[in-house]
Amino acid sequence: MNEVLDTRYNRLIIVLSVVIPLAVAALFGIKVEGYDFSFLPPIYASINGLTALLLVMGVIAIKKGNRSLHENLMKTCIGLSALFLVMYVIYHMTSTSTSYGGEGSIRYVYFFILITHIILSIAIIPMVLFTFVRALAQRFDKHKKLARITFPIWLYVAVTGVIVYLMISPYY
Repeated sequence: MNEVLDTRYNRLIIVLSVVIPLAVAALFGIKVEGYDFSFLPPIYASINGLTALLLVMGVIAIKKGNRSLHENLMKTCIGLSALFLVMYVIYHMTSTSTSYGGEGSIRYVYFFILITHIILSIAIIPMVLFTFVRALAQRFDKHKKLARITFPIWLYVAVTGVIVYLMISPYY
């Protein structure tokens, strides 16, 4: 039965993993005038920071054997990531993009962090969803194996989201 739950969601996860990035990219091309959501970037950067903190707390919780706390923290991280995505899209649909104004070698550092952040933020979608479904299906051997890969990438995406914000914030 648990294997059925584990595989039943595979198609949905794959569809979401393709549709979400494509929808975000398409929504970037839509500009809605008359709304001011310029207050959102520090909020969604803070959400990324909180996600990073909760991810680390979740790993600590499971290593201490507190499965219930781990589960709640991971569900919260998924919810925060979804909230981030909504705010991020709303901001970019209602605001013009901000160009990075740094010069010299720091510019290359910024773009390296930004590009790896974007690529891994797309890759992490199916990884998080597959990891989550394996836990729901109580296939903890497979969950743990995938979580060992998912965790550092998700943490990197969350932390670099904050770094990108801090590096570009002087140019808003």
